[in-house]
Amino acid sequence: MEYRRLGASGLLVPALSFGAGTFGGRGELFSAWGDTDARQARRLVDISLDAGVTLFDTADVYSDGASEEVLGEAIRGRREQLLLSTKASLPIGPGPFDAGSGRARLISAVEGSLRRLGTDHLDLFQLHAFDAGTPVEEVLAALDELVRSGKIRYVGASNFAGWQLMKSLAAADRYGFPRYVAHQVYYSLVGRDYEWELMPLGLDQGVGAVVWSPLGWGRLTGRIRRGQPLPAGSRLHTTAEAGPPVRDELLYDVVDVLDEIAAETGRTVPQIALNWLLRRPSVATVIVGARNEEQLRQNLGAVGWSLEADQLARLDKASAVTPPYPYYPYYRLPDFARLNPPAV
Repeated sequence: MEYRRLGASGLLVPALSFGAGTFGGRGELFSAWGDTDARQARRLVDISLDAGVTLFDTADVYSDGASEEVLGEAIRGRREQLLLSTKASLPIGPGPFDAGSGRARLISAVEGSLRRLGTDHLDLFQLHAFDAGTPVEEVLAALDELVRSGKIRYVGASNFAGWQLMKSLAAADRYGFPRYVAHQVYYSLVGRDYEWELMPLGLDQGVGAVVWSPLGWGRLTGRIRRGQPLPAGSRLHTTAEAGPPVRDELLYDVVDVLDEIAAETGRTVPQIALNWLLRRPSVATVIVGARNEEQLRQNLGAVGWSLEADQLARLDKASAVTPPYPYYPYYRLPDFARLNPPAV
């Protein structure tokens, strides 16, 4: 396993990390992801640690807290061998104090996560969404208090817009609060929006990408191809509307090239899609999930080798789309690179 620094921090994280969204199985959305119990989770944690996967990511909203509870059971007795990451800010209930990033909410959220995970500290705590109703100074002051108390080691964000992340970083610098060193983002071969603004920002400001849904919300598993019906067991039947949108033709064009490279390399489609991500700038770690041991072992096969330059270029071409404004007016002008060298 390769280990990388998480943004401009001293924290070393594995190139692949484990996402516990399949743990617990409560609620319509998360039960479609998986319903792994503590016994099954312990086996997946065993395999992950044996492979050098030391970072485990979850959130308070996953299965109404059950994901954290199951993960806590699965790591019992070996907390010192791994890193724990969780998130809060999204609504966990109907009450006025069940959402957001205000001081009271963040303190109670962290204490709840610590209790469910059975630990006294979080290695990485991320805001699951930007709270536009709370001043960033209040958010950062609360995080600073939690860091100073020893309950949090590092802080990050998730799904922030560029201005939201930059405003937070500027306020952290101004007042001496902890800076976000991680940005948990959606990024895949069929979803490259991260590259237009957030990737250059991350490179400039030392914020590492923690990639979620690297297989395009289950579309790059190798089972979805042009001219074929959606497989019966695919979670897309019930969760497609909750995930990132992907045009069918873009998906099929990318899968065609993935199939070609799979034949050339002897690797699977998911392994190639993950390996492509691991070569991208600013990416610190790619979160992989698994409903069973077979899926996990296949995903772990994405490390320890590299795609050739020609193969990377073919995947780049197949997955490229015209960026949105204000990026597209200059996107095709070679001279523009003199002022704005591409991040990728």
